[in-house]
Amino acid sequence: MINFKQNTIALRILTVFLVSFTINRKNLCSNHPFFTPIKSPSVHFATAHSSLAEMIFDGHLSFENTEHTAKDFGELTVGARGHGHSLEGQAQAHRGVVINMESLREPEMSFHTGIMPYVDVSAGELWINILHKSLKHGLAPKSWTDYLHLTVGGTLSNAGISGQAFEHGPQIDNVYQLQVVTGTGEVVICSEEQHSDLFHAVLGGLGQFGIITRARIALEPAPKKVKWIRALYSDFTIFSKDQERLIASDNSFNYIEGFVIINRTGLLDNWRSSFSSKDPIQANQFTSEGRVLFCLEVAKYFNLEESDHIDKDIDNLLSDLNYIQSTLFLSEVSYVDFLDRVHVSELKLQEKGLWEVPHPWLNLLIPRSSVHLFAQEVFGNILSDTSNGPVLIYPVNKSRWKNGTSMVTPAENVFYLIAFLSSAIPSSTGKDGLEHILTQHQRILNFCGRSNLGIKQYLPHYRTQEEWKAHFGTFWEVFSKRKSIYDPLAILAPGQRIFQKRRHLDNEDLKLNSSVDKGLDGNPSKDII
Repeated sequence: MINFKQNTIALRILTVFLVSFTINRKNLCSNHPFFTPIKSPSVHFATAHSSLAEMIFDGHLSFENTEHTAKDFGELTVGARGHGHSLEGQAQAHRGVVINMESLREPEMSFHTGIMPYVDVSAGELWINILHKSLKHGLAPKSWTDYLHLTVGGTLSNAGISGQAFEHGPQIDNVYQLQVVTGTGEVVICSEEQHSDLFHAVLGGLGQFGIITRARIALEPAPKKVKWIRALYSDFTIFSKDQERLIASDNSFNYIEGFVIINRTGLLDNWRSSFSSKDPIQANQFTSEGRVLFCLEVAKYFNLEESDHIDKDIDNLLSDLNYIQSTLFLSEVSYVDFLDRVHVSELKLQEKGLWEVPHPWLNLLIPRSSVHLFAQEVFGNILSDTSNGPVLIYPVNKSRWKNGTSMVTPAENVFYLIAFLSSAIPSSTGKDGLEHILTQHQRILNFCGRSNLGIKQYLPHYRTQEEWKAHFGTFWEVFSKRKSIYDPLAILAPGQRIFQKRRHLDNEDLKLNSSVDKGLDGNPSKDII
């Protein structure tokens, strides 16, 4: 028997999801097969009792005589899990409920192909599936992550940054509308025009204010082909200057990233399986052993009718850059193969049994004014090689981004994303072991703190509220106020360790939520996505 009274907020949240996943599926957790689900509009709490009462359980569900058992659920929390790429257990809910968002893929994607095309998708949908279905309409989302086998709700709860962000902003800048289940159990449609505070709060909000259940994603005409280019630098100042020149140009590549290579043997030989050298003879004489190198990685999208001039366009863009001439490598691939390139590496690692291992990643946002000092210390002293995984590095300019979301960035407009994407061998006690990698990451963080570099973590993880307050800085007041409005009992996303679960609301919270409820309950939108 499941009994709730005082913790009705948690019941409302769970009921919304339970009915959303199982509407018209009469047999839940039983030996009977599921009926084929049918599409349904949004599920309202008022219909929950009757819908749940009709289900067949291996047990008994009752909404009667609940007054003595609410205490059993006084600490209940709810976490949302996408494709399982959160760090340090952030998608977990100790002694709570974790919702598998990949179960929420109904109704199917709905495309609008007008002047401003978009697709309505469930938050549990993977970006790779959106890509394939969008291409059938000649369209695609504007902004991506490097790895596409992630859920929509997961990346929108963080930011979604990749090599297109310098032009289009992160994924949270390319959303027209959301459907959200807040921590008070309300199902709200929000956008820039409706319930805009909740809309901005949820985008990059780390799951603290509501669970995204649907999203309306902006689309654009999709290209067919991609020219994919790599070139090496030995001087970080020259490398960063070229990267910054490219992201500032109105006529540039469509994708701009880079990575650091330290003490790698046979680097260019490894590229030959996917790229062709512009100067094979000189490339054969280049050595990467014992060196710190910086790779510029760029891409230019095009269609077949542009094939006669795309090479000339690229040559013009490259002519202003100062890379090592013998290290220029190029490849021509389909748009899909380029965007899904990381998955190819994943499959290779799976074959070797090296994918299902700990991935202690560290993602930092470094202000432009601090990046040279950071590079000098980290790439010159702390890291002796990059054999444990790629180290990405590329600049973005947030002056082109939208304001108001919950994502926290450095104070300067131009900053660098530097991502240490390590994989650890569980049984190892050496340099490829988990303890060594975590110690190395802590050395990097300690250096940043001592030197006052003004960094922010992307995909942040901290263990105390004081650390979170330092992370949010002056934005903490806004962030905590939004929490008191949309999840006053701190039911949602406990794995982030930002707020402690509360049992009761005080009078101030009740007044605040009463005024907010009037807005959220007043028919927020007839345009239910």
